[in-house]
Amino acid sequence: MTAIAKGSGVLGFTRGLKRRCPNCGEGHLFAGYLAVRPVCEVCGHDNSVYRADDGPAYFTILIIGHLVVAPILCMTFLWALPMTVLVPLLLSVVAAATLSLLPIVKGGFIGVQWGMGGVGAQ
Repeated sequence: MTAIAKGSGVLGFTRGLKRRCPNCGEGHLFAGYLAVRPVCEVCGHDNSVYRADDGPAYFTILIIGHLVVAPILCMTFLWALPMTVLVPLLLSVVAAATLSLLPIVKGGFIGVQWGMGGVGAQ
């Protein structure tokens, strides 16, 4: 078994997916739904240097498109439903999946930045 280096992208990614501080893995990464805590409450690491911007949204859309939308398009029995039932049903499934996955992807995105030593533009 290979040991994971302290500053590796894999370690940062797994800590980020858990929405924890990429540096220590114990402090919370977010202060709210998507607001990144500027400083970790456990180790004091400066998390404000990592720029997520639109990256997590693009990856979330890519993931949802492959895991939710593509299978829905293959379910032919759904198309027998009236459009007044089908559209709200599918929109609510896609919206719920997207909103629940977005903070996890953003945490992973920030964790990879930490692991690769990248910081935002100064």
